[in-house]
Amino acid sequence: MKRSAGLLLFRTTDDGLEVLLGHMGGPFFARRDTGAWTVPKGEYKPDEPAWEAARREFREELGLPPPDGEAIDLGEVRQTNGKIVTAWAVRADVDPAAIVPGTFRMEWPPRSGELQEFPELDRVAWFGLDRARAVIVKAQAAFLERLAEHSA
Repeated sequence: MKRSAGLLLFRTTDDGLEVLLGHMGGPFFARRDTGAWTVPKGEYKPDEPAWEAARREFREELGLPPPDGEAIDLGEVRQTNGKIVTAWAVRADVDPAAIVPGTFRMEWPPRSGELQEFPELDRVAWFGLDRARAVIVKAQAAFLERLAEHSA
């Protein structure tokens, strides 16, 4: 079973609570919005602590050091593909323009024999909770609810 861990950054503005989500890169998600946004996260091996993986993946996915500050354990969710995702929320404010995403390589177009490089996240943005719920990977919406409960 695959496992991923990530950090959900949040901030409070005049409009309320906002979270930083990343739009999944690559050709499969290029034209999608709903269900194509995610907590910045990545897979890890069983011998790596999830917290350490979340911080490592933040750096790899966004090209920024993971923020310091209190980490709120948001628990786990199981996505429809069976992957278990663990997340922590950390209060921080980053400029999406400062993001330098990591990349991955895949054969594209399919069966072409050509490898192309794509960003792990092709963009990141701050979302209010209502908008975030509308675009985030369905199972990860539970993280938003847990953060909202913690912040109430």
